[in-house]
Amino acid sequence: MQTEFKIKTTKREEIVDITQEVRDIIKENKIKEGLCLVYVPHATAALTINENADPSVCLDFLGALARLVPQGKWQHDKIDNNGAAHIKAALIGPSLTIPIKDFSLALGTWQGIMLCEFDGPRERKIIVQIIKEK
Repeated sequence: MQTEFKIKTTKREEIVDITQEVRDIIKENKIKEGLCLVYVPHATAALTINENADPSVCLDFLGALARLVPQGKWQHDKIDNNGAAHIKAALIGPSLTIPIKDFSLALGTWQGIMLCEFDGPRERKIIVQIIKEK
């Protein structure tokens, strides 16, 4: 089973918690057990799992990436000035796989699914593929 939803980002770089949207898909489809693949089909956005209780974790994450991959130093910047966004997205990755157990994502207490925007603001498509246990 596959579905998708869209998220509008509001900043050049930001982290958006999309955990509830993914949980809603599992709940609406009554998925008891299986695997949930979450995928973002964009070259300047990524997905990660991180703490979702303290917003400073997301700010620290973006700050660390900015130090690792600074803006304005890349060959691709000559085309559209987003070379750093491509590198950050490639380092973090476009997909996650999360087990589903007892109708719920098997995330840790403080974990959430985060969309990482590196070249916004944009509208980003998120694809969710559920593989149900038989």
